[in-house]
Parts: sequence; C-alpha cells; structure tokens
Amino acid sequence: MNRRPLTLVIAAAVVALEGLIALGLGLFVAVEALTGKPGDMTTALAEAAFGVLIGAGLLWVAWGGLFKMERWGRSPGVLTQIFVMPVAVTLIQSDQPQLGIPLIVVALAGLVTLLLPPTTRALYGDG
Repeated sequence: MNRRPLTLVIAAAVVALEGLIALGLGLFVAVEALTGKPGDMTTALAEAAFGVLIGAGLLWVAWGGLFKMERWGRSPGVLTQIFVMPVAVTLIQSDQPQLGIPLIVVALAGLVTLLLPPTTRALYGDG
C-alpha cells in the first residue's frame, strides 16, 4: 500500500474541519429552532438538516475518501473549497473579516493540498 503523503493528510484534515463546523452549525440551528421561537420553524429545521447532512457528508469525504486514499474523495473536496471561497469573500465584504479571512486561508490550504503532485500521485498513481 502506498504511503499517505502529508499533503493528503492536510487536505483530509481541512475537509474534516469544514465538516465538523457544518455539522456543529447544523446542530446549533436545530437546538435554537427547537428551544427558541424561530420566525419559520420549517425553514429553521430545513437549514439545520442541511447543515447536518453537509457536515456528515464532508466527514465521510475526509475519512472514507481522502484519508483512505480513495480517488473519488478529491472531487467533492475540491468542489467544497471552490464553494467556500465566495462565502469567505462575502464575509469579508460584509465587514466580517474575522470570519472571512480564516475561512479563505483554510479553503486555499485545502485546495492547494488537494491539487499538489504528492496528493495526485497518492490518489491516481504515477501514470
């Protein structure tokens, strides 16, 4: 079995971190919806379910795909980083650089480590 390169470990960690954050936010919204008085309970629960599902999916991509060196894990990992970047830029433009700047740094780190040659070799081989 091929050795797991550091770039792939970092990429898996970034995707796992994003998954944990999405899962945590989804659970937070669910608790807030159930204990508070949301304007629209259906929307609040839908947002909570979306966060939980996205979080669980990213954790699956990180562990079951990237960390286990399955080639299918790179595409959803790369797409996640691409989708996170406009969110980060929007946060920065919305006077929330304390959230947007770390988010863009993490997304760039994830994207770079997913696309570096050692990751490509580990997932797809030399050929």
